Amino acid sequence: MAASSASLADPIVGQAIYPFSALVGADDLTLALLLTAVSPQIGGVLVRGEKGTAKSTAVRALAAVLPDQAVVVGCRFGCAPAAPDARCPDGPHGPHQPEELRAARLVELPVGATEDRVIGSLDLTAALSRGVATYEPGLLASANRGILYVDEVNLLHDHLVDLLLDAAAMGRNTVERDGISVTHAARIVLVGTMNPEEGELRPQLLDRFGLAVEVTAPKDVQTRTEIVRRRLAFDADPPYFAGRFAAEQQLLRSRILAARAAVADVDLPDGMLAVIARVCAGFGVEGLRADLVTARTAVAHAAWSGRRVVTKADVRAAARLSLPHRRRRSPFDTPGLDEALLDELLDGPDDEPDPTDATDPERPDSDPRDSDPRDSDRPHPDDPMPGHDQGARRDGAEPARPSGAGAHEAAPDAPSRPRPPAAATEPQSTEADEEEPAERHTASATGTAAAGRPYRARLLKAKGVGAGQAGRRSQALTTRGRTVRSTGDRVGAVHLPATIRAAARRRGPSGGRLDIVVGDVRRAVARGREANLVLLCVDASGSMAARRRMEVVKTAVLSLLLDAYQRRDQIGLVTFRGQAAELALPPTGSVDVAARRLADLAHGGRTPLAEGLLTALVTIRRARLRDPARRPLLVVVTDGRATSGPDPLLRAMEAARLVRADGVSSVVIDCEASRLRLGLAERLAGELEAEHVPMHDLAAGMLVDAVRSHTAARREDVA
Repeated sequence: MAASSASLADPIVGQAIYPFSALVGADDLTLALLLTAVSPQIGGVLVRGEKGTAKSTAVRALAAVLPDQAVVVGCRFGCAPAAPDARCPDGPHGPHQPEELRAARLVELPVGATEDRVIGSLDLTAALSRGVATYEPGLLASANRGILYVDEVNLLHDHLVDLLLDAAAMGRNTVERDGISVTHAARIVLVGTMNPEEGELRPQLLDRFGLAVEVTAPKDVQTRTEIVRRRLAFDADPPYFAGRFAAEQQLLRSRILAARAAVADVDLPDGMLAVIARVCAGFGVEGLRADLVTARTAVAHAAWSGRRVVTKADVRAAARLSLPHRRRRSPFDTPGLDEALLDELLDGPDDEPDPTDATDPERPDSDPRDSDPRDSDRPHPDDPMPGHDQGARRDGAEPARPSGAGAHEAAPDAPSRPRPPAAATEPQSTEADEEEPAERHTASATGTAAAGRPYRARLLKAKGVGAGQAGRRSQALTTRGRTVRSTGDRVGAVHLPATIRAAARRRGPSGGRLDIVVGDVRRAVARGREANLVLLCVDASGSMAARRRMEVVKTAVLSLLLDAYQRRDQIGLVTFRGQAAELALPPTGSVDVAARRLADLAHGGRTPLAEGLLTALVTIRRARLRDPARRPLLVVVTDGRATSGPDPLLRAMEAARLVRADGVSSVVIDCEASRLRLGLAERLAGELEAEHVPMHDLAAGMLVDAVRSHTAARREDVA
């Protein structure tokens, strides 16, 4: 997928917006946005792509081609005069209510928005000044019958994403809080954009978006040239450039209006429903949401193409947009769709080709984006698809995973119970191995080990109580959780009992009417959990390669990455070997990028433990400057040996004391596995005042599983 033409600057210059019809090379993106505009029931669009690919430009440009709307005058919820919402808080609206025309709205939701701002809340001004409980609408009310756009949706709080997706799916927003009980229409086209390098959405949230599109910068020189030419022309004279595309803009607007009117009359035959079910089952997507979204998208595509009956061409176009993001079962899976397999599933084992699929090039209303060309530009079925597993099976099952696959190629299906780390099952060493000096491994050749399947790691937490962004790891005072006290701050949910007590204290013992003023309002302070910066400091020296220990270490680190992803943490990776340490991955929210860096991690050489700790400390200090509220958790994965530089062990312990003095919470994952233990990692944990976790204790639930297995075996013996 290529990027659109307006990727070099802000899309709005003065009052001019880059024309949607002027976008170049973004066929999948523009088609997905147009289909969602035709049928909002599809459920919105998620646009994933690297920086500078005009994701925001395309979304903002869409609003300009949407038809104008008739609204009831004075209605804050934008009710349509012909079919007003019967439960509108500003209603009831009579049959002769005055109306007006307005442009379709594009409402942008900031990443830092609160829940009150999104769904609406109690109007404090009216409550305190007039003593009445009234509802103050939020952004969902403003976006009704329009577009709600969330830039960097992957950085939005999960519970806010849930609220948005629920409203988009049901078409209504219901508020039950602060003595307010309100429900109003929220028929929105939800569009989110994100850069995967900054973090991924959870699979559960990915599934809630109707369509998803991957955008990348074009490689074709002519396309890139045209993109820059149009962007420069727009920047030089926005009104003139917009005027050049006025006719195309009006044509798009008319076509959207016609397609909206035709959607209800499009026929979806049972045969096409069976094809949709076969395609979704063949790609192994979970649940039935994929089938529903694909069916709705196919109907919208038929209406957009001017057809009255859904064909396989419509199903194919719909599947390409509705299925790729639903095939991901873990953050390490690569999104995408095998189009050769899609063609086989569309045709079926015994089906005849659908004659209605052929697009007539002579037909005047034929659009290249609506057709299903089977030409030489399509990759051959035997060619590997970019971004997909080459071993994908044609029967629709998951592709076979080679033994010892890299971290980002790990099988997506987690075991039903935590799998013990490989360290717990590696062969016992001989006494000769236990007594051999560490120097034997320092001169070992550099190599790269593969990680095994990740397991569920135990919860590692920072010490004390923080005040960072709400998450799922360490204890903190956040906006969600159990209310522990109140404060006079202006942000947060109203703590009603504390507000009444403050007003009563101000009134004094004289009695009389209790009047609440703004200064009496108290906000709730809750104790919950926060997200942290989990910085992994991994020993990649030659000693870690002994008895294939590096494979065990990579599996453990991959498991910690998966745990950090599920708890919505930021992740960083520091490695040390040879003579120095390296920041392999600066703090980020993208666990799949971290997994790729881990897969490429080489091992060998001496052990500069001190350099690794000092590099981690510098990284933490820099991260604090950007986000002071996010507490770091340093996880050191090592056997504790230090063999690089003068007095290596002494320098390592001094570095540990510096980390401790900086107030960094730490955990040491002890990789030493021999029976004759040196205890260096445990000593390092003591200097760091860190939690010491042997590698075989890292997997959550191992002790419980062992007891259950032992009990089951005893019962079998008795039987």
